Amino acid sequence: MTRSFARNFLGNSPLWYKKTILLFLILNPIALHAFGPAVAGWMLVGEFIFTLAMALKCYPLLPGGLLAIEALAIGLTSTDALYVEVGNNLPVILLLMFMVAGIYFMKDLLLLLFTRLLLGVRSKSTLSLLFCSSAALLSAFLDALTVTAVIIAVAMGFYRIYHKAASAEGVKEHGPYSLTNDHAAEQLHPKDLEQFRSFLRSLMMHGVVGTALGGVMTMVGEPQNLLIAKTVGWSFSEFFLVMLPISAPVFLAGLLTCLALEKTRRFGYGARLPSSVRAILKAKDQDKRSNRTSDDVAALWVQAFAAVALVLGLAFHVAEVGLVGLMIIVLVASMNGITNEQRIGKAFDESMPFASLLVVFFAVVAVIHEQHLFQPIIQFVLSKPESQQAGYFFVANGLLSMISDNVFVATVYITEIKQALDAGLVSREHFELLAVAINSGTNLPSVATPNGQAAFLFLLTSAIAPLIRLSYGRMVMMALPYTVVMGLIGFFCVKTM
Repeated sequence: MTRSFARNFLGNSPLWYKKTILLFLILNPIALHAFGPAVAGWMLVGEFIFTLAMALKCYPLLPGGLLAIEALAIGLTSTDALYVEVGNNLPVILLLMFMVAGIYFMKDLLLLLFTRLLLGVRSKSTLSLLFCSSAALLSAFLDALTVTAVIIAVAMGFYRIYHKAASAEGVKEHGPYSLTNDHAAEQLHPKDLEQFRSFLRSLMMHGVVGTALGGVMTMVGEPQNLLIAKTVGWSFSEFFLVMLPISAPVFLAGLLTCLALEKTRRFGYGARLPSSVRAILKAKDQDKRSNRTSDDVAALWVQAFAAVALVLGLAFHVAEVGLVGLMIIVLVASMNGITNEQRIGKAFDESMPFASLLVVFFAVVAVIHEQHLFQPIIQFVLSKPESQQAGYFFVANGLLSMISDNVFVATVYITEIKQALDAGLVSREHFELLAVAINSGTNLPSVATPNGQAAFLFLLTSAIAPLIRLSYGRMVMMALPYTVVMGLIGFFCVKTM
């Protein structure tokens, strides 16, 4: 019976991984009583990051959830504090629940458009620049998670088409076809499959970095931007103009980095689309065109109409992003005759696990908040001479955003400097400069790790990540050149303002 419990615990995860999680659960209460809540809190943060880093071994919701439950049980935080964090981030949760599902209903149109783009642009460098710049432009006015959902849906569509075609010859020998069963594809086309995975990894990383490049530009680009703009009192145009001396150079540097990475083929970039894969995608596109019925065409027009409604709804902020996503689900499903509960439910397969993981993440954020883990860093920065504070704020926000939620980090810091302004400790001009530093710090260096930005974490824990072998470590490595360039350019711009 004991062995059965051991086998069932975290399923097929490696034995060493299971033992590590159990060790964490044993050590945390001991550390709390021996060293106090601050040490135990930092241990919990490190352990949660470990579960993210090992996402391909076990989905982080499970081990991370066990750590969160223990944190609540031993008093590192409370259920009330967790509920407050969830309430503060309800728009993000709604976005994940409904917007990602809404994108699922538009996947046929997206796949059609991006197939034309992929087959029409043969230069990988040009294609990468298009992915990066388009993601940046969309994220500046829409939402980074929505854009990431589009990128994931497109990559999943391409991978499914090729993987099924490449596996078709060996299905009889290797059992029934499955998207996760690589035996047939790896045996028959090992080099093409690996190169195609590398090709998709690079495009997706260029795209998700693009969401950060665009997200820093406007007050609607990222959730913390809106929070900072409201606290300072900036309008949309004021926010754009005050950020322009930083966002414009960083954007140009980001695009140049994208081009350089593709030309040099370093840090996991540069893989070209294999000719065999191009042939399969082209044949599939031609087959779809020749077999497309009037009903299919009508469905695509409905999706196109929904896409326009989506862009306008988000651009003019007629409602919370998640509610706009729910509108898309209702419109497309109704007009395209998707009335079966099982078919509708499939749209939520991708979003609900990550929404659950995000709630677990907020439990860790609640621990950081309750135990004031960032307070010493804030006090250290505010103790520096006024002329140096902007640079220190940028660095501190960047480093903390790499390990925590950048929205939470921005909330903590903007609240602190607002209190300093109200107390007469800083001038209005200096307060606005620090707000710029906070916004830049939480948006730019945070691309270093998947837990730095929700879009990166969403990509890491998506269904496409294990299929194309996109692990935590690989994401960090591929993001490194962007982190260095965006961080250094951003820091220099903040210092010279």
